[in-house]
Amino acid sequence: MNLESLLRHNRVIRAIGIDDSPFKRGEKKNVAIAGVVCAGTRFEGMVWGKVRQDGWNATDAICKLLLNSKFLPQLDLVLLDGITLGGLNIIDLPKLYERLELPCVALMRRFPDIAGMKEAISRLPNPQRRNRILERAGEIYSYPPFVFQVCGEKPDAIAQALQRLTDCGKVPEALRLAHLIGAAIIKGESGRQA
Repeated sequence: MNLESLLRHNRVIRAIGIDDSPFKRGEKKNVAIAGVVCAGTRFEGMVWGKVRQDGWNATDAICKLLLNSKFLPQLDLVLLDGITLGGLNIIDLPKLYERLELPCVALMRRFPDIAGMKEAISRLPNPQRRNRILERAGEIYSYPPFVFQVCGEKPDAIAQALQRLTDCGKVPEALRLAHLIGAAIIKGESGRQA
């Protein structure tokens, strides 16, 4: 069933929320990433991987976690905490959608500072390539309290799904848990914000 059908028939939506763990900028090391699977807002499972800080492997790392995973056939939606992992390791949203064959959503807490992001990108190797990947993510949509980019589904359906996947606040539960678990594993305890 596609996402619109799940919404129309009031079925449970299974999503994975993927977030990077805390890291020290400038070390150019691997950064841990957590993927938490939720059915609605109920925790069902988890995957753990890594990306290179400011590298090029974010899209491939997510695919590696999911393509041979027992969770992939159960999923309806992929939720990302922003369009980057491990600093400016930019996720190619259309490529991720094509490889996973699932709607892929990059959520943001607010409209991003694109000029600031491009300035940061300009200080890294091959900024033109990074900017092309960033631009491929497409339009940024605002459906308060959610701000997101999406490939593979209509923004209206995504906004409805995000409401169902959020227990309280502005962050879907799968992403909230990925953030908390990633912080706890790296720092020994979860942070105050998710």
